[in-house]
Amino acid sequence: MAKIIGNALPNIPWQEKPAGTNSPVWRYSANPIIPRDAIPNSNSVFNSAVIPFGEGFAGVFRCDSKSVSMDIFAGFSKDGINWEINHEPIQFEGDEYITKREYRYDPRVCQIGDRYYITWCNGYHGPTIGLAYTTDFKTFHQLENAFLPYNRNGVLFPRKIGDNYAMVSRPSDTGHTPFGDIFYSESPDLTFWGKHRYVMGTINGDASAWQSKKIGPGPVPIETDKGWLLIYHGVINTCNGFVYRMGVALLDKDQPWKVLGRSRNYILGPQELYECVGDVPNVTFPCAALTDADTGRIAIYYGCADTVTGIAFTTADELIEYMEKFPLEEA
Repeated sequence: MAKIIGNALPNIPWQEKPAGTNSPVWRYSANPIIPRDAIPNSNSVFNSAVIPFGEGFAGVFRCDSKSVSMDIFAGFSKDGINWEINHEPIQFEGDEYITKREYRYDPRVCQIGDRYYITWCNGYHGPTIGLAYTTDFKTFHQLENAFLPYNRNGVLFPRKIGDNYAMVSRPSDTGHTPFGDIFYSESPDLTFWGKHRYVMGTINGDASAWQSKKIGPGPVPIETDKGWLLIYHGVINTCNGFVYRMGVALLDKDQPWKVLGRSRNYILGPQELYECVGDVPNVTFPCAALTDADTGRIAIYYGCADTVTGIAFTTADELIEYMEKFPLEEA
């Protein structure tokens, strides 16, 4: 049995695993939970992040506009399923050289102490990792960009590793990156980042072809007594283009650049119509996970076909058992 290290969340969104399901992850029966037109000017709402807040939940959502500009918006929910998203994007306070908007997309939210930190892909002469914090999801303070361009998918750990803040990310290029491995970095102050370590990369050949083109971190890593559970996305380039699926790995608690386990098989991939048909077909892209330490339950929020938002369910035991049943020998 694996134990999640963290807080109880008795109101976590949840459905029991359907009988006869072979996958370690199962979809919410009423997906998608957020439609593409959730706010008046949105073309799509996807690749978004949620977190427990107050008696309910808060989140930061990627809402591409009807002019297909990319920005992030705050929202709130009582149950984690039905969301009210602000109609105007977040306005960040901070240095004008940093807050000037080119584009913002694919946010993550991580609580450390009494602050909720938001990371996202930030346009600053190319994609890099934007970083900000809030205490109320109304006022947002933007900090320095974590890295030089080009980088995507910056995901903070929910506590310090040793004396330092920690983050995993996927260095990239200026375009729709045709490559990508996961790296680990540390910072004493959330401004200066270093101690960059390679974590894991793509898999060549047919050993695990679904992650042969690129991989990148998804939700905030989940701490368990066995290590950090890292849900990530993996991509294969097919005759019909890129296909995005979800995988899971287990990282060492004290040295998270060390991979203890990794699943050979994906845990969730495009299958339902809303995952296969949209602005970018065949995408399941995880960005957030709620956890309940008492039960081991996990609710994963993911973007579907770069158009709508879905939710799926699993447990820490399910993920670890699946890695043990279908191990990637190169992990």
